[in-house]
Amino acid sequence: MGGRWKINILSYLLHEGKLRYGELRKRLVGISERMLIAKLKELEQDKLVNRIVYQQVPPKVEYELTALGRSLENILILMDEWGETNM
Repeated sequence: MGGRWKINILSYLLHEGKLRYGELRKRLVGISERMLIAKLKELEQDKLVNRIVYQQVPPKVEYELTALGRSLENILILMDEWGETNM
């Protein structure tokens, strides 16, 4: 689970529940579209994030934490607190 972006994605999903791709992209200032897609796919393969596709026009895709992803809650909160304290 290395890298800056994965931790940020997990943290946003932890605090906000389901988020659409565009909502994640707005929150992750500085991330490229290619990088966001790659990191979301990796998190999905690691079974930390669930991708929900709605069959509609225009297409709607949401992301949420799986039970395994939610099990990281305490770790993510501690990392967030540490970051705020040491910035």
